[in-house]
Amino acid sequence: MMNKIGPFTINGKPAFTQITADQIAPYVIFVVKDPLHGCEKDVAEEVAEHFDTHRLVSDTGMAKTYTGTYKGVDISVISCGSGGPELEIILMDIMANTNAHTYIRVGGSGAMQESLSVGDLVIATGAVRDDGTSQSYAPKPFPAIADYRLVAAMKRAAETNGFRHHLGVTRSSDSEYVGVGRPALNGYLQEQHKQQFEMWHRAGVLNVEREAAILLTLTTLFGLRGGVVNAIGDNFVTGEPFVAGAGFEHAIVTALDGIVLLDEQLKA
Repeated sequence: MMNKIGPFTINGKPAFTQITADQIAPYVIFVVKDPLHGCEKDVAEEVAEHFDTHRLVSDTGMAKTYTGTYKGVDISVISCGSGGPELEIILMDIMANTNAHTYIRVGGSGAMQESLSVGDLVIATGAVRDDGTSQSYAPKPFPAIADYRLVAAMKRAAETNGFRHHLGVTRSSDSEYVGVGRPALNGYLQEQHKQQFEMWHRAGVLNVEREAAILLTLTTLFGLRGGVVNAIGDNFVTGEPFVAGAGFEHAIVTALDGIVLLDEQLKA
């Protein structure tokens, strides 16, 4: 049941997305406007072009939204800014003003384990909440958990398509540099940053990015279905260098085919 909220409305629509309930499908994919994906167009458009049919339903500059069908299933895809604070406001627009029940982040990440290679996929079973935004909603002990049916569906999709993939825990950090153990200007990196990276490496966390924690926290908190599939763009441990767009196409297809499989289960 929708529970439309303000205070951010423009012309009677949610301000950040300017969508109406009838424009958004039950399944929603979120991507960030990130040149690291290697896309030549807006990232949402790149995803929507995989659909059988699609239409642009909203473009606010901050968020661009397409809705269409893929293998007979209605899906929306939204591109927005990077990081938890940006995704939070888009999620709240959609959660409060539509009947969407399944939310998936598709993106890129850095590997934290030797066994992962550039181009591999990580299907998150949960997220370490090392961001600030999710902690505004619940204290750190509150778990950010992916929906088990969605995880299983995306795993099956990856297997069917022959995509190299891993299941495990993702870490979300607000920092792209020292917070993930990557030196900043002039090699700036404190000992605490190195220790933090090593701690999560030893704990078996597979990869690090910026959005999984807020999506999985909010879907867990509000009784919705959430999932994350990220491609590996580089490996902090082995030193395998960054490759723009590595694995991103596979991540898109895994999410889309996973949605189709999940939809079949829910309708059975």
